[in-house]
Amino acid sequence: MSADPIISGQGVVKRWGPTTALDGASFTVQHGVTGLLGANGAGKTTLLGMILGLHRPDQGALQVFGLDPMTAGAHVRERLGYSPEHHVLPGDVQAFDLVRHIAELHGLPRRDATNRASDALYAVGLGEERFRPIGTMSTGQKQRVKLAQAIAHDPQLVLLDEPTDGLDPMQRDQMLELIRRCALEFNIDVLLSSHLLEEVERVCDAVVILGGGLVVANAPLGDLQAARDAYLLDLDGDVDAVMKCLEQRLLTVTRDATQLIVEVVDDAQLDTIRDVVADVGAGIRRLERRRRSLEDVFLELLDTGQSVTGAR
Repeated sequence: MSADPIISGQGVVKRWGPTTALDGASFTVQHGVTGLLGANGAGKTTLLGMILGLHRPDQGALQVFGLDPMTAGAHVRERLGYSPEHHVLPGDVQAFDLVRHIAELHGLPRRDATNRASDALYAVGLGEERFRPIGTMSTGQKQRVKLAQAIAHDPQLVLLDEPTDGLDPMQRDQMLELIRRCALEFNIDVLLSSHLLEEVERVCDAVVILGGGLVVANAPLGDLQAARDAYLLDLDGDVDAVMKCLEQRLLTVTRDATQLIVEVVDDAQLDTIRDVVADVGAGIRRLERRRRSLEDVFLELLDTGQSVTGAR
């Protein structure tokens, strides 16, 4: 597998009239499952459209598979699968017919498209329902149809725009499992656009986070979450006194009932925690490393405006 990025952007700018969706975004997307995150209006769907070659950058450069989507759009799109956010599937068309048609649009001969359509619908759990009109299907089934048509032609990369929108918790779990299978079993790279941090944290290897038209993070998920260790300190004693003393030692501390969350950058600060608790006369019930959630990372980056990049 090539180490070159699947997608790369350098200083990408896109304006819609007076509104600037992207304002100099630079990023790379590597192999695996990558989450595309940002608040509503951050430019996620605009960026997906640019990757598909539907929108031209006002400034900067964007490459997909090393190609410019605006000048080599057909070559890019034949290697892409796309599942749109909105439910715009034709209600009177059978799921099988739609998936086969999309596969043919991607260049597959009729016989191959027919076989691939059945395979894709079985892969997403709709084998027995494949001849049903899409309009009679539930929201969860329609999302599976969208995924099936995105993977039927065996693309290198699929773009999924809010693939769990409208799903209940059980359906969401099943969809996330299907997305992970695309990467692990079908060897398809995935760019997953979502506003749900928890689901990105569950299935993605890396993230691209948009904020203010810029890329505020572009790194493996593990690197972002491990950028700074935090320890959960469960105390028996004067919690306020311990917290005050730790802050006097210039440690960053937050409180949750009898527990403190202390950010630690080296082993010496762990020694400081031990000494402070002993000096105050408190006891330690529990001291354990606390993994930062993606929500912690997301809110911190958007609040501080700092940028984090890394490479797998």
